[in-house]
Amino acid sequence: MDNDYEDYYPGYRQANSYNLLQSGWKPLYRHFDAEYFWQLAMRDPWALAEKFLDVCSDVANAVGRREYSPLANFLNLFSENTRYEIEEFWNSITPPLPGPDYTVFQDQLSTETPIRQQVSRDQIPIDYVLRRLQEMTVLRVLAHLGRPAQIVQFYMERYFYYPVERFSSWEEISSPGTTYAFWPEHQIWLQVQTAYHNRRRYTLLGVDLRPLIRKVTYNLAVMVSGYQSRIGQVYSPYPISSFPAEIQAFTDQVQQQILQQERLAVLVHGLPGTGKTAWTQAVAHELLVPLGYVVFILDHEAVQEFIAPPYLERVCLIINEADNLAQDRASEVAQQSTKTERVLSLLDGTLHQSVLDPDYLDCRQRLVVLMTCNTTERLDPAVLRKGRVDLIQEFTHRFV
Repeated sequence: MDNDYEDYYPGYRQANSYNLLQSGWKPLYRHFDAEYFWQLAMRDPWALAEKFLDVCSDVANAVGRREYSPLANFLNLFSENTRYEIEEFWNSITPPLPGPDYTVFQDQLSTETPIRQQVSRDQIPIDYVLRRLQEMTVLRVLAHLGRPAQIVQFYMERYFYYPVERFSSWEEISSPGTTYAFWPEHQIWLQVQTAYHNRRRYTLLGVDLRPLIRKVTYNLAVMVSGYQSRIGQVYSPYPISSFPAEIQAFTDQVQQQILQQERLAVLVHGLPGTGKTAWTQAVAHELLVPLGYVVFILDHEAVQEFIAPPYLERVCLIINEADNLAQDRASEVAQQSTKTERVLSLLDGTLHQSVLDPDYLDCRQRLVVLMTCNTTERLDPAVLRKGRVDLIQEFTHRFV
């Protein structure tokens, strides 16, 4: 039973045996700063005087005991209680040790690593792949940031720092507590918490993380098909210039709408072999990736559970064979599921624009949905209404 307890709470097992000094950490002390002390004195001199007299009283009590010898009173200065009072006063008149100001660094992105995949008949891989994407994003940001300017932690009522010149990777830094790192040129803090079974939680805190996230997620694509998932780069075997002239003209319309609208839904339909899927890949590769869109190619099950990650500014969703997903609700098959309703909710750009948050007008996520189908006859009529699908094109040319 003791082993189970220690496995679940690794910090309990390490509290008495973990030696930070042997792992490269060094004690971090607070130093006197004349300017900081002067500001304290000018801001509230009476409070400063009260703290000074209080610590003087504690020292006088420690050395003025009549029932003890002078040597015993002198040694009492180094007792735990006296040292605590002196350290408390010292901490009150010296600049605080480095740490994130959560009122300033409000933009956060967190992940627990490593991510463990759990896929079964009751759990499709969309949840795993979204968590894996978030983990990859955080780790890519850390790789881009490189060596921090400082690494500190508070453990067992003491502050420690890790010499940054010895830093090589976060995996090599052993820490039983919460570690903080700071990149002043980017105004970003990192919080590292040790979890159970050697797992860690990395939390990025910044004033605005979007530029870095946009940079590290460039040209990323996510694919979910059946029980398989993959995160990689967008690939297109056919350029847009290889399509017929009418399709290229339609592509120009799509490009204009992408630049003008925050939410855009495009539907292309035609017989099998007319290049519908190849066209969506070409649009994603040539038009959307250069604009910073992260592409998601999802099967029908994953689409139903899909929620665009809020930390991504621009998202492209590709849905193939949409006529089998958003079927006419008048049919008996469509009435037995809620697939159509979920697709309509995803496409309902008019509904999303009906309520705006004035505090986040510049943070709205842009979404492009590219759908393909063999025929529009099986689609629910509500899918084709204005405000849901913006552009429709039929593909008739046999694409070889």
